[in-house]
Amino acid sequence: WNLPNWVAYELTNDELYGDIKRTNHFAPDPLVHGDPVVTYDYTHSGYDRGHMAPAASMKWSETAMKESFYTSNICPQNRSLNRDNWADIEAFTRDVAYKYDSVYVVTGPIVSSDPLFMGNTHNIAIPDAFYKVLLRKGKTNWTTLAFICRNEAGDRPILTYVTTVDDVEAQTGIDFFYSLPDDIELEIESQDNISDWTL
Repeated sequence: WNLPNWVAYELTNDELYGDIKRTNHFAPDPLVHGDPVVTYDYTHSGYDRGHMAPAASMKWSETAMKESFYTSNICPQNRSLNRDNWADIEAFTRDVAYKYDSVYVVTGPIVSSDPLFMGNTHNIAIPDAFYKVLLRKGKTNWTTLAFICRNEAGDRPILTYVTTVDDVEAQTGIDFFYSLPDDIELEIESQDNISDWTL
């Protein structure tokens, strides 16, 4: 489908204070074998080149900033979503890192079994939705928070996109945070723990 299945990273408080400038230089990922997606695939598509790991969270490193513009970190994203509610959730994630020192993030597309496609030189599946799953150490234990946004225009409070990690796993087939002890994983992934994430 010429999309990332997921992108994962840890964002720390220290990394929020970088001064690396946004490059806006989209490029094929040199580690993708074969025929990688190129930025021209998105030209006149009507979709934004939506970052999964946002450039605004990569200002701490020239390498991280450069790699955030690889097409392996990009999906076709509704323009309004990318610039409004998705950006709001990205900003919320940075606020979490600021308040709680660090947060683990996994994010990516949700694609139907029979998607629509776009692309000038490659067939790129258009996601139905996008997810972002957060994990951090709470006061006494680990805690999670998950979001799912339909790939469409919308301007709603970001809390309306909150769901459970279990829901994201059911829609993606991905087992998140499997290295946690099973009893902890089962408990925190079945709840929307929004009360643990107050800013």
